[in-house]
This record gives sequence, structure tokens and C-alpha cells, in this order.
Amino acid sequence: MARSHSQLEGRSLQDAENPRAAMLDALPPEEVVKLLVEEETNAVKAVRARAAGLASAAQLMADKLAAGGRLIYVGVGTAGRLGALEAAECVPAFGLPQSLVVSIIAGGPHALARVSEAAQDNPREADQRLRRAAVGPQDVVCAIADGEISPFLQAALDYARFRRAAVILLSCGGPVPSPSDPPLADVVIDLAPGPEMIAGCTRLKAATAIKLALEAVSSAAFVRLGKTYGGLMVDVRPTTPRGWQRATRVVTRLTNLPADEAAKLIKKAGGRAKVALVMHHARVNAARAKELLIQHKGSLRAIIGDVDL
Repeated sequence: MARSHSQLEGRSLQDAENPRAAMLDALPPEEVVKLLVEEETNAVKAVRARAAGLASAAQLMADKLAAGGRLIYVGVGTAGRLGALEAAECVPAFGLPQSLVVSIIAGGPHALARVSEAAQDNPREADQRLRRAAVGPQDVVCAIADGEISPFLQAALDYARFRRAAVILLSCGGPVPSPSDPPLADVVIDLAPGPEMIAGCTRLKAATAIKLALEAVSSAAFVRLGKTYGGLMVDVRPTTPRGWQRATRVVTRLTNLPADEAAKLIKKAGGRAKVALVMHHARVNAARAKELLIQHKGSLRAIIGDVDL
């Protein structure tokens, strides 16, 4: 099990008082803003310090998705809302089926806009929600905590482990289990960005650290799965005029075809930019292009080599 620990014991570090905030209420607005922004840099440092653990999480995520599993985010409060945001954004960004990335938040959809503290303390709800999502051995569950692990999240971790799903725990200053305790997850990452400028207000620095970590892990996982070529999103599946423009730009960029010819090629590829690119460079039809992508596990570079970007 890969772990990244802080030395924190007891209550969440986000509940502690930040010495820099001692006179916060006496400062003019500009100074308050400066202090808040300066503190956010600690979130970036905290995430960077956990690069090895995040990389382990990304590889685990990629392995499960490549084998046909799903990515399931679970959290409460701010952390749960960030998980829901990540799930919503991954689907269109990487051209995924909507069923592939799922989010579960204590309190359900209502909690996306309102605090639902009672649900955070309800382990039975966690069991019900994960059971309803049919969590199983093929899936990877990413549990997110912006402070202490709530009863809901603990129950979600227990259920995911019981169902033999792969489990990632991304924590932000929660108590660290002792080595003698049973493992909470396959990969445990404690970001520990430090006490908030407003004690307990985890929508500040903790939220920034979680957002950075989540987007780094998922993006790295989907890069491993061949969703990009260089810095270009090649697995675009356009369904709107703007989506078609994006897909056409990518194909034009990597083929030097005029925009109208690139658009025609994408249509021949069934609306899949990556298939169109294989068709052009490998000089094959759409069916063969899809076979090549399966054969090379979705890696465009493995098929077409290096193209000048």
C-alpha cells in the first residue's frame, strides 16, 4: 500500500488556528485578500510534496479503467462537491461514456447546493448509496476528506473494501492511522496544507489542495489511457457545433488538412477524432483504425509515431 503521511494526530489540522490570522478582522480588505491568496500557495506545495502518492493513485485508476471498471468519487460537504465537479468535468473533457465516472455525496444531489451535516454522520446512507451504485471489484473508489473522516466516509471506505473495489483515500489533514490499524485504502494520500486562515473553513486552502490533487490524478490517469497526444485532447467525440470545432482543430493540427477536409474525415470516422487521425496517418479505413487503437491500448503515438506539433 502506498501512503503519504503527515505527523498530524487528533483533530483535523484545518480546525486549528492559523497564527497569521490573529489580526485578520482588523485588516483592510486588500490585506485580507493578499493573506488569503498567499496562503493558497501552501496548497500547491502540499500537492507537489505528494507527487509519488498521487502518481500511484493515477496508475491504479488507469489500470482499473483499462480493465473495464468505473471511477467512483465519494465525499461529504466541500470534498463531496469537488468530487462531483471532477466527475462532471472528466466525462466531456476526455470523451467518456457518462456511466464511466460516478460521484456519490452524502445527502445526495441536494447536498451539492446545501450543507447536509446529518447525512455526513449517517453510515447507513453510505452503504445504501454505494450499493445502489453497484460498486464492485472492477471499480476504483476515490474517497475524499477535507478534514476528519466522517462516519459516512468511513462507512463508504468499509463498503468499498468489502466489495473488493480498489480504493484511493485523498485526505486533507485528517488523523493518520497507526501502522497497526487495518489499511483504509490501497493508496492513502494526506495532503496536509496546514491550518486555514479562517479556522475550519475547508473551502479555502483544503479545497484548493483537493481540487489540484483530483485533477492531477484523473488527468494523469487519462493521459496513461491514451486520451491525449502531447498536450492535445485527441479523444474528442463532438456532439455540439463547438465540439466539432474543437475536434476539427485537433485533426487539422495533426494532419495539416484544411478544416473542411478534416471535418469530413471525422465524419467518416464516426465522429471520433482519434480514429480519424489513425485513418489519415496509417492510411486505413475506420474499422481498421479502431482495431489498431484496441491493439495498441488506445495509444495514438504507438500507431502514428511522432508528429511535429
